[in-house]
Amino acid sequence: MKPQITTACLGLLAAAALAGCAGASRTAGLPSPAELDALTQKAVQESFKDHGIVKVKNVFADDETISACNAADAAGKPLDDATAKRLEALNMKTVQWPSDGKFLGSWKEGEKLAQSGRGLTFTDTAKTPNGGNCYNCHQIDKKEISFGTIGPSLYHYGKLRGVKDPNAPEARAMVEYTWGKIWNSKAYSACSNMPRAGHMGIMTKSQVADLVALLLDPQSPVNQ
Repeated sequence: MKPQITTACLGLLAAAALAGCAGASRTAGLPSPAELDALTQKAVQESFKDHGIVKVKNVFADDETISACNAADAAGKPLDDATAKRLEALNMKTVQWPSDGKFLGSWKEGEKLAQSGRGLTFTDTAKTPNGGNCYNCHQIDKKEISFGTIGPSLYHYGKLRGVKDPNAPEARAMVEYTWGKIWNSKAYSACSNMPRAGHMGIMTKSQVADLVALLLDPQSPVNQ
């Protein structure tokens, strides 16, 4: 794996070096930003190979939503409202709701999932349970001092939203939103950086239910 990673890094560094000069040297015939982006993507894709359970087709899985968001990012501007709403509607159709109608599982299992970053790596097997790796981007339990800040803090998630009883009718909208957001975040924000955990097969329905419980169960440390 090391030679492959090194090749990818060299490609990225070369593209980055050219990108620094592109704006000032277009008249000199250097590649445009779009061409540099394509060059970088090509270098990365050619450098990664199938390894164990990790397949290139999964790492670089593409669809209309990803393509549109990547194009907008390369252009340095957000998606237009009409496109964003259309893509969000398409992603909403992919959300699979709990078959038994039970949105909440075990918050204790949800905390284990939030802590775990295992699964879907070349050192794992197909039998390795996938973790949610939620702390990589979010603060969740106040006692955990190691967490990322890419996403918003989820501490007091249910408490701040007034969810006293997640099974009460008045809490249904928030419960469904939380499930849907975990299942396919792009149903609510087309270019969200959050993984589409359920849609991409990272999390099962049972695991999503456990994460929903972690966030909304009044007994969860999240809401203490």
